[in-house]
Amino acid sequence: MLPIFLKTLPFFAVIALGFAAGRTRFFSVEATAYLTKFVFYFALSAMLFGFAANLDLTEVFSWAFVWAYLLATTLVWMLVAAVALLRGTKPVEALIEAHCGVIGNVGFLGIPMLTLLLGPSAVGPVLLVLAVDLIVFSSVLTLGITALREGRMSPGIFRLLGIGLLKNPMIVSVVLGLAWGATGWALPVPVNEFLTLLGAAATPCALFAIGASLAGRSAERLQIAVWLSFAKLVLHPAAVAVAAFVIFAVDPAAAGVMVAAAALPVAGNVFILAQHYGVAPQRVSTAILVSTAASVLSVTAVIAWVTG
Repeated sequence: MLPIFLKTLPFFAVIALGFAAGRTRFFSVEATAYLTKFVFYFALSAMLFGFAANLDLTEVFSWAFVWAYLLATTLVWMLVAAVALLRGTKPVEALIEAHCGVIGNVGFLGIPMLTLLLGPSAVGPVLLVLAVDLIVFSSVLTLGITALREGRMSPGIFRLLGIGLLKNPMIVSVVLGLAWGATGWALPVPVNEFLTLLGAAATPCALFAIGASLAGRSAERLQIAVWLSFAKLVLHPAAVAVAAFVIFAVDPAAAGVMVAAAALPVAGNVFILAQHYGVAPQRVSTAILVSTAASVLSVTAVIAWVTG
């Protein structure tokens, strides 16, 4: 485990550096917001397009993979929601807590870290996990909150949901990249070098932005945050491991990547959604802070297990 820890340590060190810069106000909240926007719309999108354009979808897509991840994630999602409801939490807040329990930081942390630690073959499985998270579970959250607040499901929400997906640069870059890869054409050398150069900024900038954004978060309802972090860092990867290795017999290499992706801490976009809908943003913020800190050891342990 020590060799894996030493490999993951630089990633978390950059997060810690961003946290220190944000905490000391050397890096302002506004600067963090613009750095995050740069990563989201430019650097990470370039990286994802470059990855997807060099993939053969028929080789990486697997229904067994998708069903395994869907089943495991849905079960953990339902468990976390049920615990919240039994605790007397409002249904709309239970939805947000359930989202915390299963949506990991695949975009900003998982893609750069897992592709470097687990090799180029990890790209396809990581993108599949990201696609399921964004298309399925983010849609479920949006539809659920809207239905609970309005008491009905209007056709307009599906239109807004579709527009939201089309405006997400991660989804757009992956779809366009796969479309290009399906043509069988190699990317022109200048374009490939441009994407490589811009995409290389994604890893350090994304990790730094994670740390800087965490600096502005304060703890609230720590006990709930610890439970949500446990669900995300332990229960989710454990459920995914059982579904992938035992129930659906997914290819071992792809299954290992899936489990490692499931072990990632709570994603920052969960806070964005919570803030947008005005549903327990401080609770989500604390869960992100606690899970990210704890993931230094938990993610290392999971990666050591799947690679061993």
